[in-house]
Amino acid sequence: MALTVVKPSYPSIEMNMEDYVSETQRSNQVGEYSQLRTFFLTCFHSYASICATFKPGAVHKTALRSIVHALLEEGRKLYSKDDVRALFVLLQCPLFSSPSTYSVYSHLLRQILGLSNSDHHLFVYWLKTLEANRFRNIVRHLLQFISIRQFPAGERGLPAPTRSRWWIPTGVRILALLNASNNNTSGSGPLVSYTEFYNSTLDHIDLMKEYLTWQSPDRPGQFSYCQYPFILSIAAKRFILTKDSEQQMILTARRSLVSKMSRNQPPRLELFFLNIHVRRSHFVLDSLNEISIKQRDLKKKLRVSFVGEPGLDMGGLTKEWFQLLIREIFQPDYGMFIYYPNARCYWFSTSTETNLKEYNLIGVLMGLAVYNSIILDLHFPSICYRKLLSPPVVPANNSARVGVVRNFNLDDLAQFMPEVVFGLKELLAYEGNVEEDMALTFQVSFGEYNEVVTVPLMENAHRVPVTNANRNEFVRLYLDWILNKGIYEKFRAFYLGFHSVCASNALIMLRPEEVEILVCGSPKLDLRELQKNTEYDGYKSGDRVIKDFWDVLFELSPEMQKRFLRFVTGTDRVPVGGMAEMSFKITRLRDRPVFLPEAHTCFNQLVLPDYPDRETLQQKLFIALSNAEGFGLE
Repeated sequence: MALTVVKPSYPSIEMNMEDYVSETQRSNQVGEYSQLRTFFLTCFHSYASICATFKPGAVHKTALRSIVHALLEEGRKLYSKDDVRALFVLLQCPLFSSPSTYSVYSHLLRQILGLSNSDHHLFVYWLKTLEANRFRNIVRHLLQFISIRQFPAGERGLPAPTRSRWWIPTGVRILALLNASNNNTSGSGPLVSYTEFYNSTLDHIDLMKEYLTWQSPDRPGQFSYCQYPFILSIAAKRFILTKDSEQQMILTARRSLVSKMSRNQPPRLELFFLNIHVRRSHFVLDSLNEISIKQRDLKKKLRVSFVGEPGLDMGGLTKEWFQLLIREIFQPDYGMFIYYPNARCYWFSTSTETNLKEYNLIGVLMGLAVYNSIILDLHFPSICYRKLLSPPVVPANNSARVGVVRNFNLDDLAQFMPEVVFGLKELLAYEGNVEEDMALTFQVSFGEYNEVVTVPLMENAHRVPVTNANRNEFVRLYLDWILNKGIYEKFRAFYLGFHSVCASNALIMLRPEEVEILVCGSPKLDLRELQKNTEYDGYKSGDRVIKDFWDVLFELSPEMQKRFLRFVTGTDRVPVGGMAEMSFKITRLRDRPVFLPEAHTCFNQLVLPDYPDRETLQQKLFIALSNAEGFGLE
């Protein structure tokens, strides 16, 4: 017996938007609302009535047909720039969140891309005026458009990839306009974080193919995502930099092998590594000497050994070498860096009595850390990483100035000298007579290690008073001295040390913030990811002590959780890729309930006694964390 399918019945709604507006205006004028009352009773009488009134499909189709008509319109007669304005309005249409609209969306993007350079500048300016959420939605629409075209997954209604190859380059180039607008530092800063331009689906494409396409001189004009690095996540960039580093390592090792073979010398395993041999009693000196004489090996895999101590470096000795060297060099006795306790970070000393080789060594250390995927417990302000990328590739001309930032401001200095910035802002805002009331000249004094250093900011500085008219120039020269001129030779050595290891065109793709993350890791903690990745020695994940441990850890404040991470790894930062990529081991210490937890930072290992109850564990862990500080912190 055949089943009878009863089709749903929807009422017919006669009134459209124009009729509704007209009737509303008439009702307000005459004070009679019977027609509107009947309309609302009909619209909301049932689910079927509601759907018939507000059915989105019909509205969407009507809107899309109208957009298509507008895009295909010929012989438009408009005021100047109104064609740009119309495209700007259409780009904000929420309908383009649906893949079913992409055939129309792609042609809209193509028309925007075809605008003149001056119109693109106007477009970028208008984008900056949008509210953050509206701007964010446009970014998300474009990222989704690119992802779905990159990985079609059988989307209905889309043309075959062979007929729409231009979609991705077009979408990425329009996204570049939004990125330019977001990076425009005038006004109140970026509308969204630069990370919102990341397309994490691109982590799964052949990134090295993209990189080689970008680097290939015989394929000019060929599209590559690497031309638009803002769309690649930090994980993707780290992968490219790592692979590029590995290829350089292999090439360097191969050259060493060929050189040995050509001299009829038997090859040894040491040829393939940068072997650092140091004495603990002469730690910094030996490290300096080793790096100085092994400049040609810096792009080999790092391996460290301590003289008189047996053991093979499986990563622990390398990490210990980094930690000890940084802790030693950042000591005040070395006089290389000034620690600013309020900002909890370091800046370069302006003293002239320092060995430039040691600054070069710190740069090499940072480069080796990136090259060998080691996270360092360094605390520099962000302008340090902007200077490291100024320029991102070392100029062929040895006399060219490097590590100099031109577009600095008070916010850059405030990262490590907030008190000085407060005083400079007071100077700029002062409404009285600056020259008479403050009696300042263009000669300034700095305090370092209980000594006062006086510096002229210009010729005959001590004779030039600071006035209301020239105070802006005084502040500019003051900033330039601290951030550039006063430390130029030291930062140049530091810059060249870093680039002696990380000389890669992949650096061009990185933002200063991303270089900082590669060197120092990310500040974002997710301890539940660490829990999933934890290995146990003597314990099992279901043991009471382990359950108590994680419960206590999750309940700690964010600051104490950072202290815990610093306690067990030597730094409170997380490597690129998050805690899921960290190795972490908890080892059982039996029959020692009075002992505090111990950590072996070289191996990310926590030695945890089997405490009798949660209260004891919480108390002992709190004591251990409260009395432990990471290297380089006071």
